[in-house]
Amino acid sequence: MEELKNYLNHISVLGEETFNILQNYFEPIELKKHEFFIKEDSYAKQIGFLQKGIVRAFFVNNEGKEYNKQFFVGPSIIGAYSSLLTNQPNKIAQQALTDCQILVADFKKVEALYDKHHDLERLGRKIAEYYFLEKEQKELEMGLLDADKRYELMREKFPSIERIIPQYYIASYLGISPTQLSRIRKKLSQP
Repeated sequence: MEELKNYLNHISVLGEETFNILQNYFEPIELKKHEFFIKEDSYAKQIGFLQKGIVRAFFVNNEGKEYNKQFFVGPSIIGAYSSLLTNQPNKIAQQALTDCQILVADFKKVEALYDKHHDLERLGRKIAEYYFLEKEQKELEMGLLDADKRYELMREKFPSIERIIPQYYIASYLGISPTQLSRIRKKLSQP
């Protein structure tokens, strides 16, 4: 739980009493490679703290093509936030790309602590703000930057991911084809 405490305190400091209560809501689980944290069209109930591993958030269009929206590399917070907030079916699946160690908690139980523990409520707001800013940044990158620059930024953000997950996931995340990704990688590797 110390890793969870350090991660959360890096975002917004929690009082000892708050963390001692909060940690009782989390239980460890393991996801094997290719298992889902949450599937499309299911109702989200849990949030997770990804301690180790890589999870992808993706959706499938009407033609059956997958689009990787985000990668989560531990340590990170995961969960179907829109579904948690709206009580509507989830549209963006989250799937383990490696074996993962995760601490999970019932979101509604954690949220119920907000009225009494304002430091936890502030933490929840800061996490939401972070993911909003991250989403906006990705949208700007997709709209304003060429594929070479998006690839370079992805490598900065996820430095070791290329050696771990299939290239077609990375290409989908960048909004390009695997062939385009191969060309970019070849071009950037030349002196």
